[in-house]
Amino acid sequence: MVQKILRFFYKILMWFVVLSVFGVVVFRFVPVPFTWLMVTRAFEQKANGEEMHSSHDWVPIEQISQNLQKAVIASEDDRFLIHHGFNFDAMFKAYKNNSKGKRIKGGSTISQQTAKNVFLWQGRSYVRKILEAYFTVLIELLWSKERIMEVYLNSIEMGDGVYGAQAATQHWYKKDCSSLTKREAAGIAAILPNPLKFKALNSSAYTERRKSRIVKLMRYVKLEY
Repeated sequence: MVQKILRFFYKILMWFVVLSVFGVVVFRFVPVPFTWLMVTRAFEQKANGEEMHSSHDWVPIEQISQNLQKAVIASEDDRFLIHHGFNFDAMFKAYKNNSKGKRIKGGSTISQQTAKNVFLWQGRSYVRKILEAYFTVLIELLWSKERIMEVYLNSIEMGDGVYGAQAATQHWYKKDCSSLTKREAAGIAAILPNPLKFKALNSSAYTERRKSRIVKLMRYVKLEY
């Protein structure tokens, strides 16, 4: 009986590994059509009595301004180009400060955020964090850094019902994401910690300070995928 149960769970594990690796390989080449967050937000809009709305236009990374690529690295993950999926120093610092009740940004890298956005649901459970680490390892092994950035910038939430660089640039600046200035790119990057609260345009004093800091940090980012 015990052996049957163990074989059953072993088969489930093997199927999970095969399907997850297959999914990661597929999305190495195929645009990600939607994420679980997009679905979740749509149901939240419905529950709040709002009309469901979502804007998401996939564009290749060649059409995404390097200013935006530099801005998100400067604001979200300054070691993105050199780490292997995890920034353990940032994770430890976030854990230590959060345990003291201080509010600072988390230690998640762009790779971790991409793994979560594309393959998983939102939440803070240990199960989801373990799966996030698993998918982070997979995309770091099977995707290039450039592909991770491309998927990240095409899937991340950048406003109410707004997902990805092209939709965000159209929403905030009424232009294509290929022509973002440094300040405009910093404006989008500045709202990523909470895109439903902050605004890239007509921003609060806090967001304006973040923009200025990001613009200064962008000069140190060298895009070498």
